[in-house]
Amino acid sequence: MNSASMSAASKGKLSRKQLIFAATIGNALEFFDFTVYSFFALTIGKLFFPTMSSYGQLLASVATFGVGFVMRPLGGVVIGAYADRAGRKPAMTLTIFMMALGCALIGLAPTYAQIGVAAPMIIVLARLLQGFSAGGEVGASTTLLIEAGTPANRGLLGSYQFASQGLGVSLGALMAGLLTMFLHPDTLLAWGWRVPFLMGVAIAPLGMWIRRRLEEQGSPAARAVRMPVVTVLRDHWRNALLGTLLTMGSTVIAYVVTFYMPTYAIHELKVPATTALLAGLVSGVVTFVVGPIAGLLSDRISRRALVFWPRLAVVVLIWPAFQWLSSGPDAARLLITVGGLSVLLALQAAPAITMLPEMFPRAVRATGMAIVYSVGVAIFGGFAQAIATWLIRITGDLHAPAWYVMVCVALSCLTLPFIRDLTGKPLED
Repeated sequence: MNSASMSAASKGKLSRKQLIFAATIGNALEFFDFTVYSFFALTIGKLFFPTMSSYGQLLASVATFGVGFVMRPLGGVVIGAYADRAGRKPAMTLTIFMMALGCALIGLAPTYAQIGVAAPMIIVLARLLQGFSAGGEVGASTTLLIEAGTPANRGLLGSYQFASQGLGVSLGALMAGLLTMFLHPDTLLAWGWRVPFLMGVAIAPLGMWIRRRLEEQGSPAARAVRMPVVTVLRDHWRNALLGTLLTMGSTVIAYVVTFYMPTYAIHELKVPATTALLAGLVSGVVTFVVGPIAGLLSDRISRRALVFWPRLAVVVLIWPAFQWLSSGPDAARLLITVGGLSVLLALQAAPAITMLPEMFPRAVRATGMAIVYSVGVAIFGGFAQAIATWLIRITGDLHAPAWYVMVCVALSCLTLPFIRDLTGKPLED
């Protein structure tokens, strides 16, 4: 290749930082939207379910949040197979467009007072669309990251996918906090809550532009199988089951600690909204910072061990943490509880998200990753907030969400001895 051709190729090829940005911006946008929705769950409940009691409004709002997760497995199957056959790049461009459309529907949706029952139906439609796109996003983007890595740095690259979740949470919490702090409650209820969703729409074109510049490893046509979903379920069903149960541990911790805790603090513990939102910001920042550190460690020691010990610590500590927090709820206790649990979340989730695509051969890697992640999150994470709210209601115990986390995390740990640890080893092609 002559110097001119090499120069042109180098200009078209993304640097490692650009590759990480391209692969993770969709995930960050997804969690930005989820965070904003979670923090404005009470507001959305009032505007779109006004005929219900305050408890009913909250439950309907968080259940609508969970509805999007029902579509994740379907999105994982469809978009994951598309990524394995057509390539990671076109699949990732499609998912970010669909995420932006979902944000636009929520940000522009008329309220119940304006159009009646059609209003919550629009919100549900938007969440279904976002869930479908998110189901395929993580499979394609995480697969792209680890395939761009080497046995020596694959865990670090994969961890940026989890770290991007922390970035999305941080930005979402910061935006919600600033709006809550500087806007009058009536203004926030009238239009202020819409601002973050519309900002999510504005971010998407940048992600689509840089994703179009991605270069993939190998030819999609050369590695494609005829029916990736059938191949995964027929030939790799054991890994699919183990991967789904492995996902259960991370997702339950994440959705209870990061997304439910601010709503729990406001609704159950009567903590000021700005304090609860600050807790969400702390959780996002901690996962954003600790995630890559955990990824780096996972390349040096066993990924399996790095998943197990923090999960064991969560099982032991989360009930005392809920008890300590509810016995004297204040800003300091809330931030310490959320911050400490978020460190444990990041330490185990970063290596876990790398282990998932490592379980499948290249021809069905995006499909396998998408299926196990989306099914695990749909079953155990999407309705975690609704389950936690319901458990408190029927038991009268403010610590009930901790029991849900303990059971799910303990069960997920049982899968670890049966999952092959590829730390420092090449991927199966």
